[in-house]
Amino acid sequence: MQRKQSGFTLIEISIVMAIISLLITLTIKGRELVESSRAKSIASDFRGIQTALYGYQDRFRALPGDDSNASAHLKGSPTVINNGNGNLHIEGQLNAAWGESYFLWQHIRLAGFLQGAIDPAATGYVPISAAGGAFGVTDISNAPITGMSGGYIICSDNISGRLVKQLDMMLDDGYTAKGAMLVSHANTGGEPIPSSSIIDNNSYLACLTS
Repeated sequence: MQRKQSGFTLIEISIVMAIISLLITLTIKGRELVESSRAKSIASDFRGIQTALYGYQDRFRALPGDDSNASAHLKGSPTVINNGNGNLHIEGQLNAAWGESYFLWQHIRLAGFLQGAIDPAATGYVPISAAGGAFGVTDISNAPITGMSGGYIICSDNISGRLVKQLDMMLDDGYTAKGAMLVSHANTGGEPIPSSSIIDNNSYLACLTS
C-alpha cells in the first residue's frame, strides 16, 4: 500500500520563499519611492519660499515681514495687514506666533508669491512640510543652528534622518554639517550634525541660508 505524502515539497517551499522575498523587496522599494517623493516635495517647498522672499524684495525693495509699508504695497486685502519696522532684519523666532517672522507669510501670500491663508489667525497659516514639521523664516541672528551665515534662514523641523540626507543632496552639497544647509537636533538646534552621525529614523531640524 502506497503511503500518502504529507507536508510541503521542496519546490513548494522554494516558491513560497520566492514570493515572500518578492513582497519584501516591493515593500522596501515602495517605501523608498514614497520617501523620495516626500524629500522632493520638501525641497520644492524650500525653493518656493526662497523664490517668494527674493520676489518680494525685487518688487517692493523690502523684506517680507519687515516691510514697514506693507499695508500700502498690498492694498485691497480683505484682512488687516501687519507692517514691520523696516530695519532690514526679519525679527522673531522661527516658531513665533506674532511679529515679523510670523507676518511674512501674510506679506508674500498677498503679493501672490505663495498660496495659503492670509489671516494670521487662520488654521493652516504657518506652512507645514510633507514631513509634518512647520516651516519658519527668520534673521540669521536668530539661527538655531550654530555656524550659519548670510541674511536670513528658512527652516523646517521634524524631518527624518533618511529624508534630511536626501534633502541636503537636493538643495546643497550633501554634507549636513557644512554649506548653505545645516542639520541639527529637532526642536532645539545647536551644533550641526555630520551626515555620518545622522540616524535614519530620528527627527532633525534643517535650515537653509538665503
